[in-house]
Amino acid sequence: MIQMTSQEITVSPEQRAALKQQRPRVIWLTGLSGAGKSTIANALEAALHTQQNHTCLLDGDRLRSGLCSDLGFSDKDRKENIRRVAEVARLLIDSGLIVITALISPFREDRDRARKIIGPENFLEVFIDTPLQECERRDPKGLYRKVRSGELLNFTGISSPYEAPVNPDIHIETLSSSVSSAVEQILQALG
Repeated sequence: MIQMTSQEITVSPEQRAALKQQRPRVIWLTGLSGAGKSTIANALEAALHTQQNHTCLLDGDRLRSGLCSDLGFSDKDRKENIRRVAEVARLLIDSGLIVITALISPFREDRDRARKIIGPENFLEVFIDTPLQECERRDPKGLYRKVRSGELLNFTGISSPYEAPVNPDIHIETLSSSVSSAVEQILQALG
């Protein structure tokens, strides 16, 4: 077995952040399919960009078509999906970026592991709380219709569990919050 050693780096994560004049963080949006995670993430990135921040948006659908295209939707594959995203997010904050993730990330244990990988001081969990009935009504991708007709299995919130955060850093109830107020709430938490 080959023993791995880490290559020493000359430029530190702190130096990269200082060059960008920002505090790198991961803003981890979690919620059901159709809750509004991607909509809020896009608006948040636009607001941060306007403020001259350097960002990277990791959206679940885009990741599933590339980095995680070899994964399905079993519990094991979902856990691996979140692990990979957390590792990528950690590398991106080491480069000085503010990273926004928009992922269902259904299991508390996996979100907790992501927080540990990234570092709790750099991790902001944002629960995009939308009732299942509203997510089904929105159904932007037609996934709920497919689940209800039996075409799609292992769907979070219906045939696979979603474990809502118990104590998220930010709790956004989309039925009583606009996208702009959600973005403002996250920006305030970032300081």
